[in-house]
Amino acid sequence: MTERGLVVGEDGRTRCAWHGGLEDYRRYHDEEWGHPVTSDHRLFEKICLEGFQSGLSWLTILRKREGFRAAFAGFDFDRVATFDDADIARCLADAGIVRHRGKIVSTINNARRAQALRDEFGTLARYFWGFEPKPEERPARMDWETLSANPTSPTSVRLSKDLKKRGWTFVGPTTVYAFMQAMGLVNDHVEGCFCRAEVEKKRNLLARP
Repeated sequence: MTERGLVVGEDGRTRCAWHGGLEDYRRYHDEEWGHPVTSDHRLFEKICLEGFQSGLSWLTILRKREGFRAAFAGFDFDRVATFDDADIARCLADAGIVRHRGKIVSTINNARRAQALRDEFGTLARYFWGFEPKPEERPARMDWETLSANPTSPTSVRLSKDLKKRGWTFVGPTTVYAFMQAMGLVNDHVEGCFCRAEVEKKRNLLARP
C-alpha cells in the first residue's frame, strides 16, 4: 500500500503525488525539483518566478516559463537591471507571462539587488547556499503530513528577512521556502519517492559554493 502523498506511475516508479499525473509537471518533479542548483542565472530565475507565482499555482508559471525567459532576457540579471519604463510596458503587453505590474517591477528591482549581492559575495550561489539548513533544523522524516504542514521554515524566515533588508521584494517566507525546495537547499521529496535518494546523492556530492 502506497503512503499518503505518494503515487505509483505507469513506469512503476513511486514518486510524490503532487504532480497530479500531468506529464510536464511530472518531468519537472523528476528532473528539476529539489536537484541542487548553483547557477546564478537559474537561482535568480527561480526566485523571480516564485514571486510571480504568489497567489497562483506553480503549474501556471511553469507553463509560461519560456515566455518569462523571453520577456526577461533569459533572467540574465545584469540585463534585467537595465530595464526601463519601455520594458515594463512591453512586459505588461506580453500575454506569454503574468502581466502584474508590481511583480514585473519587482523583478527589475531584484535584478539590481542581485548585482549588489554578487558584488558582496562573489556569486548569488555563495549567498543563497550560506542559508542551507543544518541537519538539526530539518525534520527527522519527510512524510506528506510534515511537508504539507510546513510551508515555511525557520531558515526561510531568516533568508526572507535578510533579502528584504537588502531591498528585495516579493520574497516572503513561503515564497523563499518554495525557492529553497526547488533549488535543492533542502530535500523535500517525500520518503518513498524515488527522487529522494537521487537528490540526496547529488546534495552529498555537491561542492558547496
